Amino acid sequence: MIKKNSKKNMKNSEKSKTEIDFSAMEQKWQKRWERDKVFEAEEDKGKKFYVLEMYPYPSGSGLHIGHAFNYVIGDILARFKRMKGFNVLHPMGYDSFGLPAENAAIKSKSHPRIFTDEAISNFIRQQISLGLTYDWRRKLQSHDPEYYRWNQFFFLEFLKKGLVYRKKSSVNWCKDCSTVLANEQVHQGFCWRHNSTPVEVKQLEQWFLKTTAYADELLKCVDGLNWPERIKAMQRNWIGKSEGSEVIFEVNGQNWEVFTTRADTLMGVTFLVVSAQHPKLDQLVTKDKRKEVDDFLKKLRSTKQEDIDQMEKEGVFTGSYAKHPLIGEKIPIWVGNFVVADYGSGMVMAVPAHDQRDFEFAKKYGLPIKEVVMPVEGRKIENRLIKAFTEYGKLINSSKFDGLDSLGARKKITDELARVKKGRSSIQYKLRDWLVSRQRYWGTPIPIVYCDDCGAVSVPEKDLPVLLPEKVKFGEGNPLATSKEFLETKCPKCGNKARRETDTMDTFFDSSWYYLRFTDNMNKKEPFSKKKAAYWMPVDFYVGGAEHACMHLIYARFFTKALRDFGYLNFDEPFPRLYNQGMIHGEDWHVMSKSIGNVVDPLDASSKYGVDALRMFLVSMASPDKDTNWNQNGLESVSKLIKSMVHYAHTVKFGNSSKRIESKIHSTLKSVSEQIEGLKYNSAVIQIRALFESFEPEISKKDFQIFLKMISPFCPHLAEELWEKIGGKGFISLAEWPKVDEGKIDLKLEEAEKAVEKTVSDIINVLNLVKEKQGKEAEKVYLYVIPNEIEGYDSTILSRRVNKEVVVYAVNDKQKYDPSGKAGKSKPGKPGIYVE
Repeated sequence: MIKKNSKKNMKNSEKSKTEIDFSAMEQKWQKRWERDKVFEAEEDKGKKFYVLEMYPYPSGSGLHIGHAFNYVIGDILARFKRMKGFNVLHPMGYDSFGLPAENAAIKSKSHPRIFTDEAISNFIRQQISLGLTYDWRRKLQSHDPEYYRWNQFFFLEFLKKGLVYRKKSSVNWCKDCSTVLANEQVHQGFCWRHNSTPVEVKQLEQWFLKTTAYADELLKCVDGLNWPERIKAMQRNWIGKSEGSEVIFEVNGQNWEVFTTRADTLMGVTFLVVSAQHPKLDQLVTKDKRKEVDDFLKKLRSTKQEDIDQMEKEGVFTGSYAKHPLIGEKIPIWVGNFVVADYGSGMVMAVPAHDQRDFEFAKKYGLPIKEVVMPVEGRKIENRLIKAFTEYGKLINSSKFDGLDSLGARKKITDELARVKKGRSSIQYKLRDWLVSRQRYWGTPIPIVYCDDCGAVSVPEKDLPVLLPEKVKFGEGNPLATSKEFLETKCPKCGNKARRETDTMDTFFDSSWYYLRFTDNMNKKEPFSKKKAAYWMPVDFYVGGAEHACMHLIYARFFTKALRDFGYLNFDEPFPRLYNQGMIHGEDWHVMSKSIGNVVDPLDASSKYGVDALRMFLVSMASPDKDTNWNQNGLESVSKLIKSMVHYAHTVKFGNSSKRIESKIHSTLKSVSEQIEGLKYNSAVIQIRALFESFEPEISKKDFQIFLKMISPFCPHLAEELWEKIGGKGFISLAEWPKVDEGKIDLKLEEAEKAVEKTVSDIINVLNLVKEKQGKEAEKVYLYVIPNEIEGYDSTILSRRVNKEVVVYAVNDKQKYDPSGKAGKSKPGKPGIYVE
């Protein structure tokens, strides 16, 4: 708070008037905002605006500077929109389930709940200290049974609608842990806990959500989203639509469907490759090949796609053959480590003459290479070459299809497959169904019980939530399986003994619908009121990192579309507008890291310079969507600016503003309004700073109030304090954003102002050059101005802007000091400059 003068300190009266205790001021306004429920949002109070930062994981180490940056970006817009008359919903919650908390608890021999609750308490304390406008009544945390109850409810809803199913799938298995490992726990093929224990790949029954049911709509709707283009491109690629043909190969009397985009090369298939992780692989392996295949499978150390991509392409013959659908030839089936089990059928046809990967594999294992497509100009590709011909051309060695061009042949061959009932046109997506099973403790229990008589049975809705047991053992397989109290239950259908599902849900399930629960988080009868969701949704501004481009954002979009079809929602997309903030690097431009020692703690920065200085600085370094580096000098500069504002508020004389100030106030207000709306916060801060530095000793109270409103989204505590000091009514946070008076903007004065701004920039450049060449700073600046422009150059304002004494002369002033003849170089709009 602003300190009052005392009789004992009369000598320092001027100083004490303008000193400010930032910490006390911040706490004062944070308490008042909470007391008066300033940021609590209610439905049906005018036009809504929903601001949301991505659901954060509450790390035990607390907020880092990237968190603070992310939250301030959203908060500035929320404050601006509230002042613009919008009914703003700005909630916060915590993605508190997951492997990091479980691992931390294991390491510290604690419980994940204790670790998580402490981390969330710390997060909330830090977030409040940043002056963020959250409606804390709406707080969510995934590990709260009142939240994960509805996870279980939706799981069962998806199951009823046919969007949940169970099948065998590959997992990473550590024999020493007797448990499944997440991909993140596999380090170069070894367990993270037992770094000498190689990871095995096993097949386990897993639960899946059928995201592929919405693949086409997910892809089509990407174009209409107001998202960064690179994120949209990543989503398109992740979904990965491919148009091609489904080819049926007969294997041991069974049909195996194989997808291809190059049906024109069907006559060149010389072998098939089945995924090493295929659940039906055993059906293909003959007795004489069993040991060889088993030995090969033991080499597989991970189900991670990046690990698979980096592996040397290897395989072994299964002993089985397929029958070519058109010519009846026997085609050997190999098992390979490079085929993805859940893309298409998990089997691919290999055409080594026309696919480079297949070519290299065939060369390695001495498999036949048959050329069936040749370049249009007739150049023949010999098998002895080291490169496959992968382009389109004309067909050869393809029976009745010889001579056709590739595109025409694709259709003709597909039509022939359809005629003999061995294939059809098909569309495939790279998008895979979502594996939601996790063999770990700290997640939502899957609400299924297993009965010997009834099979897999859903837990009745009245019995939800299925609670996590408190007492489990870690490091002995699946932790839930160690709790007899949890595991043993009765079948909801027949009442006989049954056992609970011991898998928990992927934590992406939690974050796929949390934005809906925020609209009605206290509802105990349903996940959310349809009426309230219809009012608040969709989210108007969603901000977070680009690392969530494919998983979280795909799953949340899938959830929204499915719930729309179930009748819960009346819109198609949860986040029509997405904003990705940039990354803040250390001053050395390296990624911030404790090991490097370049980490910036936002609380340390704010305790030294004040929260408002930190907030304003974070968004002044660059456009918020660009990467930048931390700059301590920049933070100190903003701190000085804020202290100057405090000093000005105590020394200003309220009266009448000059025409120049009136014009600059309203032209700046116009620009700043547009820049905040467009997320160009850095430009807005530059404009605000230039406006303040142009202020004169006397200004109208109304104009100063406009200025305080402009700084309020950036420096909310300071704005409230100064607003109260000058007699503003209520909270400035709830005040109306000022309206631009176009009639007060004088274009001639604005042009003159631009010339002054250019001159300030020129002076700073000259001062920097002098310092660089002479190794010392100049003390004084002399400016030589064309006589009819001299009124636009105020020496006091210029001195404040460049932090040096500036003397202004007209070029025809006979008394001017001009030792270097700089006045003779002055031009209209470009004064001469001399420094010494």
